[in-house]
Amino acid sequence: MKLLPQEMAPVTPQMQALTDRYLSPHINALTDALRALRHAVDAQLKPAMPEYFGKPYPIGRCEPIARVALNLLPETMRSATDPGMVALRDFLLAGGEIRSIWGILRGRYFQNALQIGALYVDVGNDTVDPKKPQIEILPLAESGMESVRDIAHCATIAASYWETEVYANHVIPSLAPLLPLLTAPPNQPAAPQLACDYMIALSMRDGFRDAEAWLASRPSPPDHVAERLRAATPAHLLSPSLALGREQALAACTTARAQNRHLDMAWRDARVRDYLSIRL
Repeated sequence: MKLLPQEMAPVTPQMQALTDRYLSPHINALTDALRALRHAVDAQLKPAMPEYFGKPYPIGRCEPIARVALNLLPETMRSATDPGMVALRDFLLAGGEIRSIWGILRGRYFQNALQIGALYVDVGNDTVDPKKPQIEILPLAESGMESVRDIAHCATIAASYWETEVYANHVIPSLAPLLPLLTAPPNQPAAPQLACDYMIALSMRDGFRDAEAWLASRPSPPDHVAERLRAATPAHLLSPSLALGREQALAACTTARAQNRHLDMAWRDARVRDYLSIRL
């Protein structure tokens, strides 16, 4: 089955052999090189992202840190002379692979990281606990990273990690096939979840069946939660009521499946633009 965006890739014998040859003997040097890369990332991001819901950088910034690090790697490797970056460059030139990954780490929280061959590489290891080292490198099999299995799995982690209530998205029915969850953390507005490439692709992969089952079985948000989200949402996206919204959300899944929208990237992109129009 084709990998989803940011899904961990199975470690093939070839990737394991390349990792063992080029990277494993140089883990300390690679850690030092990535620490220097992280310094460059911080210089770019910290002035632009000083806080995240009142918490100082780098808390909550694993996604941009991993993304910018990956973007900076090609130019960094091109001129590198330090042993860590040279080892990484040799690994890639020999056919090694690097990819951005997202999932659930150690059953506790969502995390963005890198998969480099058979290694789990976290360049934002301090984004949940700033007392931790910035860089963590482990064999992928020992990292505790797992892919989100389904919407219920995602909701369970969201509820505990974000300390939030989780409801069915009966407020914005047209987004429900892709964003079936609503989260409502204390003292924050509700928001449709999760608008990341992996979760959107996961909902599309089974033709929105898991989303439809979630929307049918889970409660609507309380009125005060729904009204706060309604106030932030363009009127043409809203259902007149939660009762009707439930019916419309389920119908949106059925209709989208019948129209093969799970294969339609233009439709997907239009729904993402609708999501971005909400004043969260």
